[in-house]
Amino acid sequence: MKSLLNHLKTTVIVTIIFTIICCCIYPLVVFGLGQLIFPHQANGSLIVSKDGTVLGSELLGQNFTSDKYFHPRPSAAGTGYDGISSGGTNLGPTSQKLSDSVKAAVAQYRKENSLPDDAVVPADAVTSSASGLDPHISVENAKIQIARVAKARNLDPAAVQVLMSEYTDKPWLGLLGDAGVNVLKLNLALDSTPVR
Repeated sequence: MKSLLNHLKTTVIVTIIFTIICCCIYPLVVFGLGQLIFPHQANGSLIVSKDGTVLGSELLGQNFTSDKYFHPRPSAAGTGYDGISSGGTNLGPTSQKLSDSVKAAVAQYRKENSLPDDAVVPADAVTSSASGLDPHISVENAKIQIARVAKARNLDPAAVQVLMSEYTDKPWLGLLGDAGVNVLKLNLALDSTPVR
């Protein structure tokens, strides 16, 4: 009995020590280092206007539907771009619902961007990401949208192309991943571009 009580006492003490370390000290150290070394990223990579209004996060997609904006990837997160309900469609490759959804999205994309009926459409323009919150579109997708955006804003397409290039994130270390255009940052930059 005495041995059992000693083991129980040791177990309780070790549990309390690890609870203090893992639930108090470690999170406070990580939080403090994040605020000290990476404050922008640790606070959500928020994009804030000059008057202090939060416009969004450079890490989360938003829905843009007007012709004067670049359109993001479709979203299956909640009612669309819902951070609380992040997730994909979870539809498999043989799903008729997925097939119908993609066909409708392809037709809509071609119509919005004045493409011929047989034009190849980038996959990211018609399928949602796993999170439904992807802030980037492919460079190919953005290039197709340039003509529509330039026309709607009465801008030179070459100027929109240059702006798009400025907001294209390159592959990590030049090797890992694909280049992607941050839609929110690009659209905010377009809003501050004077019309000719």
